Amino acid sequence: MPTGKIKRVMKDRGFGFITSDDGKEVFFHRSECHEIDFAVLAEGQEVGFDLEDDPKGPRARNVKAPAAT
Repeated sequence: MPTGKIKRVMKDRGFGFITSDDGKEVFFHRSECHEIDFAVLAEGQEVGFDLEDDPKGPRARNVKAPAAT
């Protein structure tokens, strides 16, 4: 499971971006936050996620706290 850090969270819009450990920017939607509360995500916070190719670019699925990976 890839890991990275929260780059930006737009809580009012329900999505954000993760900078993966390999340097790629990955989109995520609040509905993909599992075992982690979207409302308390902060920039720089470490997360684990599943990576999916999307027509608009890489997308994170199953965003979790690193200990849950």
